[in-house]
Amino acid sequence: MSEAHRIPAYRVTLDGRDITGNIKPRLISLSITEARGEEADQLDIDIDDHDGAMELPARGVVLRVALGWKGQALVDKGTFTVDEVQYQYSPGRITLRARSADLTSPLRTRNERSFHGKAIGHIVATVAKDHGLQPVVGRAFANEKIAHIDQTNESDVAFLNRIGKRYDAVATVKDGRLLFLPVARGETASGQETPLTVIALHANAGDNARFQMADRNSYTGVSAQWQGKGETKRRTVVLGAKGKAKRLKSLYGSEKDAMDAARAEWERIQRGAATFDMELVFGRPELSPQGRLQVPDLKKPLDGYVWLIKRLVHKLGDNGLTTSIEGETADAGDDAEPSDDAGLAEPEDDEADEEDDGAQGGSDDEMPE
Repeated sequence: MSEAHRIPAYRVTLDGRDITGNIKPRLISLSITEARGEEADQLDIDIDDHDGAMELPARGVVLRVALGWKGQALVDKGTFTVDEVQYQYSPGRITLRARSADLTSPLRTRNERSFHGKAIGHIVATVAKDHGLQPVVGRAFANEKIAHIDQTNESDVAFLNRIGKRYDAVATVKDGRLLFLPVARGETASGQETPLTVIALHANAGDNARFQMADRNSYTGVSAQWQGKGETKRRTVVLGAKGKAKRLKSLYGSEKDAMDAARAEWERIQRGAATFDMELVFGRPELSPQGRLQVPDLKKPLDGYVWLIKRLVHKLGDNGLTTSIEGETADAGDDAEPSDDAGLAEPEDDEADEEDDGAQGGSDDEMPE
């Protein structure tokens, strides 16, 4: 079947019962938004109810959605818990909004605790046990120890993603697993390393794309401060070069913690050197956040870029099945190395006074040097 004659297909189940046939003649639109990190995937369904024959579903019911094309295997997009139901009397429309079934309220309840000298694998396992989830931690992080970190009036998912920011990783929940995996390196949901597969995305007539290139040299590096237990002096590590380094506001408990945080931020800066948005007239529901793409039909040098997917919106409606993509450059650059004086420089007193002391391991907000 030619691209122009492809027919979208989908399946929707409600608490395990297939309701596709019930909603098919009434479906106005269906969209799924996927993003990396603590933001829950979101499902929106608009249903025609001009005759008032449709029942309003209860909040808390679980929907499972699969998308694709007729004649091909559908792609399972996961389960979603309905948390919002809207009804519009005229013209008669029901709107359901549901979010990832695994990222519901318990993980978002604020909590307080501290970890001292514990490995990331231990921290993730502790949180996973609290919520009856299976922990899956990237091999690079499993035995990585954090000198000290506090969770203060902060949800568990936000806490783990704050740790993730320090190590350029993301935490999320999929199919009963609490995942803590690297942003830029290939690992599966089992925590195993996998070759970094790059999908070649060939543009079709009607596709649209927008690219933006930032000044890769707007920052020359990243600096972070650390102070050992019982010490009175703060020390600074620098990744890259000092000239115009971005300074992290947090105070870290060891040189290694500070260096890990600086390296993660430097890699984020490098990836942000170019970003893109793309609208595909023929949707690709098999794409997911953290996937890697190349678009060889673009002009040079964009045709050679490898892109890392940050966010996706798959939409089924009047225009068929479409996919919107947001991404950034996948290559963090080869220059993410410590400077010669990394870990050795002590800040001037006035620089130290400018910093917000805070708790060691606190928020990773940044400020320019």
